[in-house]
Amino acid sequence: MASSLTKEATAPVAGGKTFLGHPLGLAFLFLTEMWERYSFYGMRALLVLYLSAAVIDGGLGLTFATATAIYSVYNAMVYLLALPGGWLGDRVWGPRKTTAVGGAIIMVGHFTLALPSAGTFYAGLALIAIGSGLLKANISTMVGQLYPDKNDPRRDGGFSIFYMAINLGAFVAPLTIGTVGQKVNWHLGFAMAGVGMALGLMCFVFGFRFLSSESTVVPSPMSAAEKSALWKKAGLWAALAVVFYGIVGGGGWFTVNWMLWPLTVLGLVLPVWYLVKMKRDRELSNTEQSRVSAYIWFFIVAAVFWGIYDQTGSTLTLFANDHTANTLFGFEFPSSWFQSLNPLYVMAFAPVAAWAWIALNKRGKEPSTISKFANGVFLIGLSFFVMMLAQAAATGDTKVTPLWLCAVYLIQTIGELTLSPVGLSLTTKLAPQKYSSQMMGVWFLAVTAGDSVIALLQLIGAPTDSQWWFASQGAIAVLAGVAVFMFRRKVKPLMGGVH
Repeated sequence: MASSLTKEATAPVAGGKTFLGHPLGLAFLFLTEMWERYSFYGMRALLVLYLSAAVIDGGLGLTFATATAIYSVYNAMVYLLALPGGWLGDRVWGPRKTTAVGGAIIMVGHFTLALPSAGTFYAGLALIAIGSGLLKANISTMVGQLYPDKNDPRRDGGFSIFYMAINLGAFVAPLTIGTVGQKVNWHLGFAMAGVGMALGLMCFVFGFRFLSSESTVVPSPMSAAEKSALWKKAGLWAALAVVFYGIVGGGGWFTVNWMLWPLTVLGLVLPVWYLVKMKRDRELSNTEQSRVSAYIWFFIVAAVFWGIYDQTGSTLTLFANDHTANTLFGFEFPSSWFQSLNPLYVMAFAPVAAWAWIALNKRGKEPSTISKFANGVFLIGLSFFVMMLAQAAATGDTKVTPLWLCAVYLIQTIGELTLSPVGLSLTTKLAPQKYSSQMMGVWFLAVTAGDSVIALLQLIGAPTDSQWWFASQGAIAVLAGVAVFMFRRKVKPLMGGVH
């Protein structure tokens, strides 16, 4: 495999075979992402339910607060590790090889979850987080590399198609992996996720020759001195961690919070540190510096958005399991199926959104990127106001109709379609050349920051099953959307001609 990963690929030939009018390489990246997301969302549909299920029912028997905090920290780490994943793509292996290595690690991680042991379960989560970090930033970068012209009108459409792959995998996963995990055996469901990643890795390898030759290039390779310094620093930090946790464990003080708190703080500090580091990089041109300044605005908005959105796998999952009637028109279904609603809506509306942006662009009426972001975060806030009403209706032993969650996911999906695909494309446009893959990792750090804030609130005991929980976050998101829209004329000049 190593030799194949470094073999030079030919760039897509103009006038050759295409995929829905796009370079053929997009088809193989589509399939790779689809199966990877199938494995990711399938496991995620079970995670909080498995952690909080009683031991007699095959779960780990954790409290709801601990289960949701583990979920939030895990999700934050998945996206946090996209940053070193992008760095490896930029400086060590190149995007293509880094993606392949990441896919292999994810596959091993899911099969590790399938082993019936609490110790191996947490090891499996760590492997999936590491592998996802390697894969996520680099596969999105390779989509951008299929369009050498940053203002190619097909570019946003290509990312929207790629986004469909995410949601196709995410739609099928809860219906299959969720059902098997909840109704048959938790660990068999986790094993199904491993099979999905194996299929995704095969699709990626088969599609090598259709990817841009740029995907094999290491944009900024490390010198021997830099590699030596890196190994020394990594060894030092690893040794300190071993000593610290050895003392804590040996003294009998270790609990899961000794892992959750440091990771939560890291998820909050590192995004800020990295943005400051890029902003102060004197090697960037004036235009690149300006674009980084503009990007900080989009980053903050995205963090607010994802902090709410990613609760589909935690607070909304527990609401679905404990407070929602899992029947509709006489048909009973597992609570994990609710997590298929969002990707179902995306598959229904994403083509419409992609067509609408192009049609409006031709007429000179397409909303600006800033306006799209403002609308997205406003709608995600509105969805939590609806959840506030649903929580109020679920008093005592009353279980509310599934239509509440159907409405919440619909509002979130419309917001997502105005923010997420556009954000992926915008990141590749605003990225300084020096940080081409790493910048996609920075985009995923917005998810880390948002999830870490939620994890922090859960760790300090905020009541996640209350009207206050949903109302306060909804208000913050709505206010953020209004603020971004009001300051749009100050941000646009900073974008350096990117639109």
